[in-house]
Amino acid sequence: AAVVGLLYPCIDSHLGEPHKFKREWASVMRCIAVFVGINHASAKLDFANNVQLSLTLVALSLGLWWTFDRSRSGLGLGITIAFVATLITQFLVYNGVYQYTSPDFLYIRSWLPCIFFSGGVTVGNIGRQLAM
Repeated sequence: AAVVGLLYPCIDSHLGEPHKFKREWASVMRCIAVFVGINHASAKLDFANNVQLSLTLVALSLGLWWTFDRSRSGLGLGITIAFVATLITQFLVYNGVYQYTSPDFLYIRSWLPCIFFSGGVTVGNIGRQLAM
């Protein structure tokens, strides 16, 4: 999480486009609250099937990015983090480090990339605020 939080301000400065959208601690705390809500929804809400759950979490995750970030670098890093973290999780499950009780997408749960994306955006907002 610390590396991801440090990546966001570094990428912003490297690309030359500073992040200017809602830069205050109240916004960061709201972003954390929404992330916790998305995480809780993925675990507790009962959907008819996993496709519905995954599509709902995709919409909520993109809504979190749109509400609290809106930068191209934030979207790119969020997608990259979700992809890499999902691959690492699949590798760990495949090698027996841990397992899911009911995997539905190549050894893991299908909603996991959405959680990684939302977490990346949230930690990135924390990192950007700390970098100020």
